[in-house]
Amino acid sequence: MLHTILGAGGAIGNNLLDLLTQNGEKVRLVSRKHRPAENVESVEANVLDKSDLSEALRGSGVVYLLVGIDYNASSWEIHWPVIMENVISVCADQQIPLIFFDNIYMYGLVEGEITESTPFQPNSRKGKVRANIASMLLNAVQSGKIKALIARSADFYGPHSAQVSFLHQLVIGRHMQGKKAQWMVNPNMPHTFTYTPDAAKALYILAKDESAFGKTWHVPSSTPSPTGEELIQLSSAVCNAPKGTQVISKWMLRLLGIFIPVLRESVEMLYQYEMPYHFNSQAFQKKYGFNPTPYQKGIQETVDFYRENP
Repeated sequence: MLHTILGAGGAIGNNLLDLLTQNGEKVRLVSRKHRPAENVESVEANVLDKSDLSEALRGSGVVYLLVGIDYNASSWEIHWPVIMENVISVCADQQIPLIFFDNIYMYGLVEGEITESTPFQPNSRKGKVRANIASMLLNAVQSGKIKALIARSADFYGPHSAQVSFLHQLVIGRHMQGKKAQWMVNPNMPHTFTYTPDAAKALYILAKDESAFGKTWHVPSSTPSPTGEELIQLSSAVCNAPKGTQVISKWMLRLLGIFIPVLRESVEMLYQYEMPYHFNSQAFQKKYGFNPTPYQKGIQETVDFYRENP
């Protein structure tokens, strides 16, 4: 079976590529720019162009939708519905099973555990976009138009995630540089994270299981959810880094956001750090007997990976 990674080169795509090639699978990478890799087919395509996308996906046995676009609400509102519509249309026309790797923005602020049955109640512009495109896919599945599933992840960390992981940028990466860790708003709130190799393994497992399609799955993430301070202490011990935490307040982020666009875009998501964030992946873990990587082990392996791949 040809495994096509649509949106190659990101944190999850790179981990999935490593896993697929280790298992001798046939892989095609589809991205905006040619990404050569040993024994892997690489194709350039524009996901906003349906005909371009159609040629890029032809012959696939399964497609993983891992596309990432600029972290900007206006860009998301314009481009994500087009991307989802094109992918659904092409996969439906060519009868290709689709796996959409999603985040949890559409759930909004949730009291208690976040499960697959948590209703969509987005309280951010980006959350409304995610609710819209997830609903597009779910409606296509329910109507019988397409065979697909959604795999959702908490915020993630791990190999290949340095540029997009909050935990890496403010904690692990700073500790590796001998600096004190930072945290946004409240480091005493519990916050679940997903380890990127665990997420990749989950996608591979789901792709191989016919019964997994037509459903939404939360990919395995270690619990109980640690607080920011607990994660900082683990990382500090692994890296032998300075103890203590520099807390970035909400007003400070708003101020820095005037000059740094990505921080400005992060402000509407701060509710995830002001309140407990409990991501529940028990359904996946029970069905597949999957034990998520403990945080201490995941942080150690992440540090080892970046020391070997600076």
